[in-house]
Amino acid sequence: MSDARRGFFFGLAAYSIWGGFPLYFPLLEPAGAVEVLAHRILWSALTMGVLVVALGRVPHVRALLRSRRTMLLLGAAAVAISVNWGTYIWGVNNGRVVEASLGYFINPLVTVLVGVVVLGERLRRTQWVAAAVAVAAVAVLTVDYGHPPWVALVLAVSFAIYGLTKKTANVGAVESLAVEATLVAPLAAVYLGVLVAQGASGFGQHGLGHAVLLASSGIVTAVPLICFGAAATRIPLVTLGLLQYLTPVLQFALGVFWFDEEMSPLRWAGFALVWVALVIFTVEANNHRRRQLRLVAAASAA
Repeated sequence: MSDARRGFFFGLAAYSIWGGFPLYFPLLEPAGAVEVLAHRILWSALTMGVLVVALGRVPHVRALLRSRRTMLLLGAAAVAISVNWGTYIWGVNNGRVVEASLGYFINPLVTVLVGVVVLGERLRRTQWVAAAVAVAAVAVLTVDYGHPPWVALVLAVSFAIYGLTKKTANVGAVESLAVEATLVAPLAAVYLGVLVAQGASGFGQHGLGHAVLLASSGIVTAVPLICFGAAATRIPLVTLGLLQYLTPVLQFALGVFWFDEEMSPLRWAGFALVWVALVIFTVEANNHRRRQLRLVAAASAA
């Protein structure tokens, strides 16, 4: 098997696992969303710590710890991903799988808009069209829900901020997640300790299987991350960018067909507008990339 094909299957595995998360988190009930989040943070910190040692990344982590700027960025990333994880867990366990999928559908568009607001980047005309269609979609869904799709918006914005801070920090995926989880792990541990002291902890109270599932949240977090990292170094970014839509597609399908969430005609219309915006955005991005490559080739030939 070629290296590129292996990369494709690694990417397929990563996005498929993320897409299947709506099947995993309900298994952790009756633990509440915050308790599940705390366990995910704590077990992720332990899992990533083991990976850092096993992969020989300890010197890289030490280098991160010596950089105040990097630590501030990773601290911001830790807050953003904690909000993202907590919102997603709450959404999945409260019958909002379809709305959660919307957050990851619109994430690429929100990421571009964050770049405009924070970094002062300028959108091309077609990108503005895609953004306008996406705004129209959110307006339609707001009318349908009776309120803005807050779960989707929080997921999209928090993950866009997370991506921005990670891009600015420019550090390895394993080391950065290890540091991020470690930064918020003390808060998670204190919260779980308070639950234990109050007799409100679900860990160990619902059988060994439930306790193992809670503890496995660290592995469930680490495995797709490792697969993603392996894919990112083996396949073009265009392929990786297209594969990312597999996650919300799977989540949307699970919400509609597995969890039987309601999809009114107006809600279908809102999602249709989102998909139109994504098609416009993706086609424009690919065409722009091809133009840039042709310009580079022409300049090199000259």
